[in-house]
Amino acid sequence: MDVKVKRTRPGALLPLRATSGSAGADLFACLDAPLTLAPGGRALVPTGIAVELPGANLVAFVFARSGLAIKHGITLSNGVGVIDSDYRGELQVGLTNLSDTPFTIENHMRIAQLVISECVQAVFVETENLDETARGAGGFGSTGLHAEKEA
Repeated sequence: MDVKVKRTRPGALLPLRATSGSAGADLFACLDAPLTLAPGGRALVPTGIAVELPGANLVAFVFARSGLAIKHGITLSNGVGVIDSDYRGELQVGLTNLSDTPFTIENHMRIAQLVISECVQAVFVETENLDETARGAGGFGSTGLHAEKEA
């Protein structure tokens, strides 16, 4: 699938898949100067690109890079970023520093990964009743507790 990419800042790098089997494409910081995240700090990091997803049935997800998270405590501020098919603005990545040491983001550093997926556009219909299931309304931890009761 071809995804159109527009540079919104000089020197921006296009998303790049590291290997032929990579699900995500690396997103790169596009900075005029290094940006240091203090411990517990957050920042919106520009990528210098905008994308055009080729259909309303597609969505792009921004995920953290495991190496940054494990080695340095740098992860996404919002868990997972969602880029709607009709968004045409610059992709920016909200990062947070969960470590106890400052971390500096350099220009062209790989800061996140972009995954494109199909998206079902549901129509929500109000109802008075939902079909019953074995789980029912069991919430957090209920499936583990259910399995322990059966054992």
